[in-house]
Amino acid sequence: QAVLKESGGGLAQAGGSLNLSCTGSGSILGPGSSFSVKSMGWYRQAPGGEREMVAQIVDSTIIYADSVKGRFTISGDNVKRVVFLQMNSLKPEDTGVYFCHARAGIFSQVDYWGQGTQVTVSS
Repeated sequence: QAVLKESGGGLAQAGGSLNLSCTGSGSILGPGSSFSVKSMGWYRQAPGGEREMVAQIVDSTIIYADSVKGRFTISGDNVKRVVFLQMNSLKPEDTGVYFCHARAGIFSQVDYWGQGTQVTVSS
C-alpha cells in the first residue's frame, strides 16, 4: 500500500561523503497515486538516541536540522515521490540509522516510514 524504499548509506570516514535515495511506491505513495504528499525527507536515529529530523521538503520549502546545515543537501520531488540526501563533510556523530519519511493523505495526513539504512562514520 505504502512503501518507501531507501538505498545508499554504508561506511565512510570522517570528512567523506555518502548519498541516500528514497522512492515511494504502492497505491498510496506511488507516483500515480491520488494521495497528496505533503512532505518527504529524512530522519535519523543514533544508537540509544531518539529519532530526529535531518532534512525535509515540505511542499516546496526545504528544512534542515542545525547540525547538518551547510553539509547535507536534500533534493527530490514530492509529486514524483522521490527524495535524495547528499551528505558531505561527514562526522562520527552523523552515525545512525537513516529513515525515509513521507507525510501523505487525502483528507488527513499520515506518516509513513522506510525501513532505514545504516550510516556509519569512522573517525
